[in-house]
Amino acid sequence: MIPFNKPYLSTNEEQYVLDALKSGRICGNNQYAQKVFGHLEQKHGLENSFLVPSGTSALEMGAILADLGPGDEVILPSYTFSSTANAVVLTGAKPVFCEIDPGTMNADVGHAASLVSERTKMLLPIDYAGIPCDLDGFLSLAEIHNLSLMVDAAQSYGSYYKGQACGSMGDLAAFSFHETKNISCGEGGALIVNNPEWIERAHFLQEKGTDRRLVLYGQKTKYHWVDKGSSYLLSDILAALLLSQLESEDIIHGLRRKVADAYFELYKPYRDWDLISFTPYDKFEQVNNHAFWVIFDTEQKKEDFIMSLKAMNIHAYIGYLPLHSSPMGIKLGNDINDLPITQDVASRIVRLPMYASLANEGLDYCLEKMQNVMKQIYGE
Repeated sequence: MIPFNKPYLSTNEEQYVLDALKSGRICGNNQYAQKVFGHLEQKHGLENSFLVPSGTSALEMGAILADLGPGDEVILPSYTFSSTANAVVLTGAKPVFCEIDPGTMNADVGHAASLVSERTKMLLPIDYAGIPCDLDGFLSLAEIHNLSLMVDAAQSYGSYYKGQACGSMGDLAAFSFHETKNISCGEGGALIVNNPEWIERAHFLQEKGTDRRLVLYGQKTKYHWVDKGSSYLLSDILAALLLSQLESEDIIHGLRRKVADAYFELYKPYRDWDLISFTPYDKFEQVNNHAFWVIFDTEQKKEDFIMSLKAMNIHAYIGYLPLHSSPMGIKLGNDINDLPITQDVASRIVRLPMYASLANEGLDYCLEKMQNVMKQIYGE
């Protein structure tokens, strides 16, 4: 069987986890967290990182840090996971959904610009499939209207935008280290705080709204409740697991690149014949190959493709179901016809199996069966 996703195991997970466990210091921000912080900074220049329980937690912490509240609006794509919108809704602010660019599946900055109002406080684009969003466009839009910018970079750790690491631009960026991501500790995430004025407060929010960190660093003798917050901390056991993964990130990304390159060669003729489109990794200098998607010309062909592969024990998957037309989206006052491009493309997209070990076992079988299915759907 070829699953849709399979976590990668490197060489040091067991050793590091046992070491963390035996240390007796297994709560957040201990020895392995510190090593992860060092890796993120040295490898990608990602400073002021906060390890949190999930990518969802990173988004929620970022929304609080940006002072979102009732009456505020946040512009984000409808084509994203619910966590992106939930981070906004939980503060009492309103998500305003924008269209996507079908070429990248990321937020259309032009349409986002048309949605800016006097209530808009934040822009919240995502990096779908590890493809960076139009950061130049969103940074410019944020500057023009004095808006904060948080990038949902859940899928783009290890990708770069014009020479700069994803996560290093904008006020905030949220990474996910969930089981389904390239680099995984099961459940985990990181908030990158690029706005220097927000760093101290971020420490308070992460520590349940207290200034406990100042006590730990000897700057105070007692800590106090100084702000809102929660327990946005990742256990050092999971940080140990994460460190081992990060130390192998070049290997992991290299193996995924092998899979993506093979998919590219298989599907390129169909793209050249204008029958499908797929992840434009060839147009970006350095991406992490998180996901490989194919957009078919009809919804029926997408369904035929998925079901035919499933019969061969190859598990492809649909993309996101648009949030604006979901039950919660409708409850918030949206209509299914609001974003016709998003609605249409989302009905025709498929994500192919993508995991590092597929490069060494099962890829040839995958390619053979996918080629057969494509010939059945489109002819020789």
